[in-house]
Amino acid sequence: MGWFLIVAAMAIIPFMVGFAGWYDNQPYRDILFFVPFVHSLFIGPLLYFYTKSISNYNFRIRGRAYLHLLPGLVYLIVNIALSLIDVFIYKRYNLTNEYNDPDFSDWYTILSMLSVLIYLFLSIRYYNSYKKYTRIATSFADAASLQWLRNFLYAFSLLSIMPIIRTILSNFSFFERMRYFGPWYYYLGFAIVVYYIAISAYHAIYLPIYKLEFNPDLLQGFPEQDSAAENEAGNLGPEIKKTDIAQEKMITLRNGLLEVMEAELLFERADLTLSEVAKKLGTNSVLLSRVVNQHFKLNFNDYINQYRVEAVIKRIAMPEFKNQTLLAIAFDSGFNSKATFNRSFKKITGKNPKEFLNRDLSSRL
Repeated sequence: MGWFLIVAAMAIIPFMVGFAGWYDNQPYRDILFFVPFVHSLFIGPLLYFYTKSISNYNFRIRGRAYLHLLPGLVYLIVNIALSLIDVFIYKRYNLTNEYNDPDFSDWYTILSMLSVLIYLFLSIRYYNSYKKYTRIATSFADAASLQWLRNFLYAFSLLSIMPIIRTILSNFSFFERMRYFGPWYYYLGFAIVVYYIAISAYHAIYLPIYKLEFNPDLLQGFPEQDSAAENEAGNLGPEIKKTDIAQEKMITLRNGLLEVMEAELLFERADLTLSEVAKKLGTNSVLLSRVVNQHFKLNFNDYINQYRVEAVIKRIAMPEFKNQTLLAIAFDSGFNSKATFNRSFKKITGKNPKEFLNRDLSSRL
């Protein structure tokens, strides 16, 4: 994220200092023409790597991953070489065009736009797979889903096609007369989305990111299940039958899961993950996920939230909790936000917490 913000800040420098008159005065004009500020070929790969790193704490850029940065490095090296030759050998503009800033050449702009769009597509596809994984492998799926990252990726996608829109608008005399001031709306939008992801990324440190270890290959092992209806329809049946796991072992794991949840109140941990429970039961995440799907007709996130909702219902009727607010009881029961609590409560009981409390009070009277 740090490198992305640096590249984003550099990309906007020519516009800002150009507005201050640098393109019309020396030696500032030479600085803008000889120094490569815009490195758009790095933006796409950096966003893609960031999407991977924030969803997988163990992700590192290694080996062939560096090839994604190769186009940007080639542009940077070639640009620096051409500038140095002109400055120290020719001592004038020769390989560098005196009238066109290389950072804004048509070929470079088009190539950069295509690069960003391709990597945004890859990032969005990766994010959608990751979001499925959070419901299967975490008990804090709402927080782990990183919706702000999804919003940023879509906003940046829209922003990335703005040069095309600008090209179309340039055919109209009003926008053509704006000339230098024409791109202002693009840079305004660019600044807004960059500020958005910078602030959101800072707030992400409050998540237990160190527990996120998503790899798309993991989804091939987990049964896909988003609702009880899909299980009842038998969508998972054929896949489960293919395994060599004896039904007795599945039942043993189910009983072990019930016992550990009741005895140790694991659901009270807001950052509980499937892998932690699997390790406690001496099994693996994939098998435990199958047990939860087959025997409880739920994914892991909904299974844990069901325990939390039941705990809240029990506790609001207990004298020792009468001085606590409903939200405090919800947090003590393992929920990490009011929105998640309300959504889960309504999903499991069919009523929102307020309706449930009013009905409970009415029945007592």
